[in-house]
Amino acid sequence: MGQLRLLKGLDSCVGRIAVRIAAFIPQRLPAGPPASFLLIRPGGIGDAVHLIPTISAIKTAYPDATIDVLAEKRNSAIFRLSPQIRRVFHYDRPAELFRALCGSYDVVIDTEQWHRLSAVVARMARAPVLIGYATNERARLFTHPITYSQDEYEIDSFFRLLTPLDVAQRKVSFPFLAIPREAVERGDALLREIKEKAFVTIFPGASIPERRWGAERFGKIAEMLAALGMAVVVVGGREDEGQGKVIVAGGAGLNLAGRTSLSETAAVIQKSALLVSGDSGVLHIAVGLGVPTVSLFGPGRAKKWAPRGDRHLVIDKGLTCSPCTTFGTTPPCPIAARCMRDITVDEVCNAVTVLLAATGGLPSSCCQDKEGGKRRS
Repeated sequence: MGQLRLLKGLDSCVGRIAVRIAAFIPQRLPAGPPASFLLIRPGGIGDAVHLIPTISAIKTAYPDATIDVLAEKRNSAIFRLSPQIRRVFHYDRPAELFRALCGSYDVVIDTEQWHRLSAVVARMARAPVLIGYATNERARLFTHPITYSQDEYEIDSFFRLLTPLDVAQRKVSFPFLAIPREAVERGDALLREIKEKAFVTIFPGASIPERRWGAERFGKIAEMLAALGMAVVVVGGREDEGQGKVIVAGGAGLNLAGRTSLSETAAVIQKSALLVSGDSGVLHIAVGLGVPTVSLFGPGRAKKWAPRGDRHLVIDKGLTCSPCTTFGTTPPCPIAARCMRDITVDEVCNAVTVLLAATGGLPSSCCQDKEGGKRRS
């Protein structure tokens, strides 16, 4: 988080000046259909996941073209789950940033929504076609500036970056993430601890405290699922390990928080009947894998980030002060994130059981009456 704050501070202080200087960098002239692309994607996991369908659309339109991505260390692992990508460079590693800038690309697409320094990087690549969002002074640096809306689903926003290339938006096919075989094998090995029992994955973490729902509440969900004959598997980073212990304290499941890489986490989620999570990157991984989700929204913008479709249930109290997050920044909350606190355990339990029943995720013993063998209502 300290590095993230530093990058945002640098962008605010230095970004405006850098934009003015970078505007004088000359661009190469276009020469024929694009054969090489560089997509710049700093930021978190959720943005990276939502960008994958756009990358697939580029590869469909230009099957012989190469696609490289310039990402940050914190989100770069997502792009390893896309076979259409040739190379992944790190935005926050100077040597790799330099290598990306030395490449010769026909099209550079800056997918960052607000911060200016990524637009400066795009300009420095000197591609004949530069595409990016026109949300502030950064618009001056692109050959094709694109408008951006806070109320548009993020996958659709990324698709609109392809408008100058005449690439038609395609219906997104699920799953659109591909997990490496070794990660699948590692996930299978970890899941042996629950002995092939049907399970629901819970991710209790969040990028900011205001998006946390609470380990004790998630523990109640685990108890409810145990009563239905299902296990719970908690995923997350090392910072979520303590919450995981609380959630499975009643012996209702397995705590894998801090024990898996991102691709291994994805492999575990792929095997689950459903994911329960707040507004998080892990939530979007489940969506990209085609796994049903119950998601809890508060400060975040559900219109932009909440999963779509009948395999996903979104709980959002819709308070007058929410959503309050804009371009990834959430202001201090004067009412202690009531938008999350007002979501009750009963609401989440009901959503989980309804979605499990609708998607066939409940164990057969839960769907039949013990005496007559009839499905319960």
